[in-house]
Amino acid sequence: MSDSAPPLVERVRARLASGAGAPSPVAVAALVREEAGGLLGDGAVLTAVRAATDELSGAGVLEPLLRLPGVTDVLVNGPASVWVDRGAGLEPVDVRFPDEAAVRRLAVRLAAAAGRRLDDAAPWVDAGLPDGTRLHAVLPPVSGSGTCLSLRVLRRAVLSFADLADRGAFPGAAADLLTALVQARLAFLVTGGTGTGKTTVLSALLGLAGQHERLVLCEDAPELAPLHPHVVRLLTRPPNVE
Repeated sequence: MSDSAPPLVERVRARLASGAGAPSPVAVAALVREEAGGLLGDGAVLTAVRAATDELSGAGVLEPLLRLPGVTDVLVNGPASVWVDRGAGLEPVDVRFPDEAAVRRLAVRLAAAAGRRLDDAAPWVDAGLPDGTRLHAVLPPVSGSGTCLSLRVLRRAVLSFADLADRGAFPGAAADLLTALVQARLAFLVTGGTGTGKTTVLSALLGLAGQHERLVLCEDAPELAPLHPHVVRLLTRPPNVE
């Protein structure tokens, strides 16, 4: 695409952002041709359409990464620093943003989709997106290197305590000890590193609570999924910036 493409894409993006609802590919292509004055070929139009819609739907250029099998986390440390975790540790991927402003626009849009505010007055957000993906984003000056963004893919595979025990998750007498802790209604703490299964284990333990009990879950983002008939979910809210 020619050097005039970035301003073209920006104009199209601005017009799409001012409209209501999700634009169709046909509508986006029509806007691209209109803004270009009919000077672009089919290939250039397709490239511009993709660039414009990436910023207005889903996770933009990160969306294909989130759909990759086995991906649990997508991290953005800057326009040219994107990483994924497929279960074997973080690895860099060949995905780039045009500039810092594009990273910030995506972070702000995703925060809005989660019903949260992200701007200079509220420079960080930790929330759940409508599809269950966990979002964490930080803006400068809290982040000294520019906008940072992380997306954790929530792949719900609800396992009962018995399922985990059958898979060898609790060595020795650990299963009996954990069951006794829940039955005795004792306070306990589930800790561990990122991606080690804390949420899975806690959900399974909550499922051991008596069927006559009422479970009240307090979370920053909805992640727990206990197999229990009586569950009330409460989500935290950040203080009002005003």
